[in-house]
Amino acid sequence: MRFFVVVITMLMLSMTSAQADKHTRMLIIGQKIFKKKLRRYCRFSGVRFARYHTQDEWEEIWDEGRFAQETKKICPRLDITRIKKSWWRPVYEFTHEYARGSGHVPHC
Repeated sequence: MRFFVVVITMLMLSMTSAQADKHTRMLIIGQKIFKKKLRRYCRFSGVRFARYHTQDEWEEIWDEGRFAQETKKICPRLDITRIKKSWWRPVYEFTHEYARGSGHVPHC
Protein backbone atom coordinates (compact mmCIF):
# COMPACT_ATOMS: atom_id res chain seq x y z
CA MET A 1 0.00 0.00 0.00
CA ARG A 2 2.84 2.41 0.81
CA PHE A 3 4.41 1.71 -2.55
CA PHE A 4 1.15 2.69 -4.27
CA VAL A 5 1.00 5.97 -2.32
CA VAL A 6 4.63 6.75 -3.17
CA VAL A 7 4.07 6.04 -6.87
CA ILE A 8 0.93 8.20 -6.99
CA THR A 9 2.72 11.03 -5.18
CA MET A 10 5.65 10.86 -7.60
CA LEU A 11 3.30 10.90 -10.59
CA MET A 12 1.45 13.93 -9.23
CA LEU A 13 4.72 15.78 -8.60
CA SER A 14 6.01 15.03 -12.08
CA MET A 15 2.73 16.20 -13.64
CA THR A 16 2.91 19.43 -11.64
CA SER A 17 6.51 19.88 -12.71
CA ALA A 18 5.58 19.33 -16.36
CA GLN A 19 2.82 21.92 -16.11
CA ALA A 20 5.22 24.39 -14.49
CA ASP A 21 7.76 23.77 -17.26
CA LYS A 22 5.09 24.38 -19.91
CA HIS A 23 4.03 27.60 -18.18
CA THR A 24 7.65 28.77 -17.94
CA ARG A 25 8.23 28.01 -21.64
CA MET A 26 5.07 29.95 -22.52
CA LEU A 27 6.32 32.97 -20.54
CA ILE A 28 9.71 32.87 -22.24
CA ILE A 29 8.12 32.56 -25.68
CA GLY A 30 5.73 35.45 -24.91
CA GLN A 31 8.59 37.62 -23.75
CA LYS A 32 10.63 36.85 -26.89
CA ILE A 33 7.68 37.59 -29.16
CA PHE A 34 7.11 40.91 -27.41
CA LYS A 35 10.81 41.82 -27.72
CA LYS A 36 11.11 40.86 -31.38
CA LYS A 37 7.71 41.80 -32.80
CA LEU A 38 5.98 44.35 -30.56
CA ARG A 39 8.56 46.38 -28.63
CA ARG A 40 9.71 48.54 -31.54
CA TYR A 41 6.10 49.63 -32.15
CA CYS A 42 5.25 50.09 -28.48
CA ARG A 43 8.59 51.77 -27.76
CA PHE A 44 8.75 50.38 -24.23
CA SER A 45 9.43 47.10 -22.47
CA GLY A 46 7.11 44.14 -22.14
CA VAL A 47 6.94 44.61 -18.37
CA ARG A 48 5.80 48.20 -18.81
CA PHE A 49 3.21 46.93 -21.28
CA ALA A 50 2.07 44.23 -18.83
CA ARG A 51 1.66 46.76 -16.03
CA TYR A 52 -0.99 48.71 -17.90
CA HIS A 53 -3.49 46.40 -16.20
CA THR A 54 -3.81 44.06 -13.22
CA GLN A 55 -3.95 40.29 -13.70
CA ASP A 56 -7.74 40.35 -13.27
CA GLU A 57 -8.12 43.09 -15.87
CA TRP A 58 -5.89 41.24 -18.37
CA GLU A 59 -7.83 38.05 -17.74
CA GLU A 60 -11.13 39.81 -18.42
CA ILE A 61 -9.72 41.38 -21.60
CA TRP A 62 -8.48 37.97 -22.78
CA ASP A 63 -11.74 36.19 -21.93
CA GLU A 64 -13.74 38.80 -23.83
CA GLY A 65 -11.50 38.38 -26.89
CA ARG A 66 -10.22 41.96 -26.75
CA PHE A 67 -6.50 41.29 -26.18
CA ALA A 68 -5.37 42.24 -29.70
CA GLN A 69 -7.49 45.40 -29.66
CA GLU A 70 -6.17 46.38 -26.22
CA THR A 71 -2.62 45.80 -27.47
CA LYS A 72 -3.35 48.11 -30.41
CA LYS A 73 -4.77 50.73 -28.04
CA ILE A 74 -1.61 50.62 -25.89
CA CYS A 75 0.71 50.42 -28.94
CA PRO A 76 -1.03 52.45 -31.66
CA ARG A 77 1.87 52.04 -34.14
CA LEU A 78 1.44 48.25 -34.11
CA ASP A 79 -0.22 46.62 -37.12
CA ILE A 80 -1.97 43.73 -35.35
CA THR A 81 -2.60 41.94 -38.64
CA ARG A 82 1.16 41.23 -38.81
CA ILE A 83 1.03 39.33 -35.51
CA LYS A 84 0.42 35.62 -36.00
CA LYS A 85 -2.68 34.28 -34.29
CA SER A 86 -0.56 31.67 -32.48
CA TRP A 87 1.57 34.42 -30.89
CA TRP A 88 -1.24 36.07 -28.94
CA ARG A 89 -1.56 33.36 -26.28
CA PRO A 90 2.11 33.42 -25.19
CA VAL A 91 2.11 37.24 -25.17
CA TYR A 92 -1.03 37.15 -23.03
CA GLU A 93 0.55 34.62 -20.64
CA PHE A 94 3.62 36.84 -20.30
CA THR A 95 1.48 39.93 -19.82
CA HIS A 96 -0.75 38.24 -17.25
CA GLU A 97 2.24 36.94 -15.26
CA TYR A 98 3.90 40.36 -14.96
CA ALA A 99 0.76 42.49 -14.64
CA ARG A 100 0.51 45.44 -12.27
CA GLY A 101 0.39 44.27 -8.67
CA SER A 102 1.51 40.72 -9.44
CA GLY A 103 4.82 41.14 -7.65
CA HIS A 104 6.62 39.17 -10.38
CA VAL A 105 9.67 40.50 -12.19
CA PRO A 106 11.03 38.74 -15.30
CA HIS A 107 14.56 37.34 -15.32
CA CYS A 108 15.99 39.33 -18.18
